[in-house]
Amino acid sequence: MATGIRLDHEMELLGVHAEGEVGRIIVSGAPDIPGETMADKMHYINSVDDSLLKRCLYEPRGAAQMTINLLLPACRDDADMGFIPIQPDAAHAMSGSNAMCVTTALLESGMVAASGPDPVVRLDTPAGIVETKATWTGSKVERVEIDAPPSFVEHLDHPLEVEGLGSIRVDVAFGGCYFALVDGAALGLEVTAHEARDLVDTGMRILDAATEQIEVRHPETPAFDRIEYPIFMAGAGPEIRNANIIFPGRVDRSPCGTGTAARLALMHKRGELGVGEEVDSRSVIGGCFRSRIAGTTKVGNRSAVRPKISGRSWIYGRYTLGVHPSDPFPLGYTLSDTWGPGKPRD
Repeated sequence: MATGIRLDHEMELLGVHAEGEVGRIIVSGAPDIPGETMADKMHYINSVDDSLLKRCLYEPRGAAQMTINLLLPACRDDADMGFIPIQPDAAHAMSGSNAMCVTTALLESGMVAASGPDPVVRLDTPAGIVETKATWTGSKVERVEIDAPPSFVEHLDHPLEVEGLGSIRVDVAFGGCYFALVDGAALGLEVTAHEARDLVDTGMRILDAATEQIEVRHPETPAFDRIEYPIFMAGAGPEIRNANIIFPGRVDRSPCGTGTAARLALMHKRGELGVGEEVDSRSVIGGCFRSRIAGTTKVGNRSAVRPKISGRSWIYGRYTLGVHPSDPFPLGYTLSDTWGPGKPRD
């Protein structure tokens, strides 16, 4: 950075996006996060000290339309790097698009050495080990394939009373976190870019209702006990569309990796997709993840699938972020014109 400028809490970041979804990555300067496991560290950020979240994501240093990915030394010997995706509402257990961003950044920056044309990177996340495989040219990661967490359906056709919509039905599935999956056509939605505002307004009402009316609990990880996102579905067969709605009220620019995993579990449950069959999962801006079910397994007593999802990521910038000692907004701010009516973190 320029000589003479002194910033507190100085961090270096890489700007990366996966099929359009922004996932900036803290590569150095992050504070120590207490905890024995990545799940402990996620809990610390969410329950004890969220200053890193606010410093990086709130204005003027951040924005609502992105994720900040925190790189940390792995807590497990069988992982190359730990990472926690942090969004404006909380630190989260896993994100497929952000795992693609992180893998791309680790290999292209040399933080993890590439071994051969298809290097494997093992990421320690709060959701467990996520193994990724890159297609590597020697200088550019052309594609990243993710072994998504075992994914399963929790509820089929669950009734839901939603303000302004009346009684609707949603499916609930886990793909690294819990989703309420909604048939767009049933609500008169095509799930396209021109509907982005309507998708957000409707999705946030569905999420509020699902949070109050639907109980979920992961059979092996009790901390996963809430629906985190609504996702609108369209398409069928070899090409599907997803619109995942993210706090504080925006459409995921990517097809959503964890949401795609949840949808693959749903399609398998309904007999629409078999083991080994592929689908293209697209976002409302046309970004594409190639997806398939590699096999089946069990999660507790639930039947589950093992999704593999691949997509492309690009590094687009380098940043030094910090807080000037005299800055009146060291932890940033939010305004409803951009951040919507949802309550920000205190």
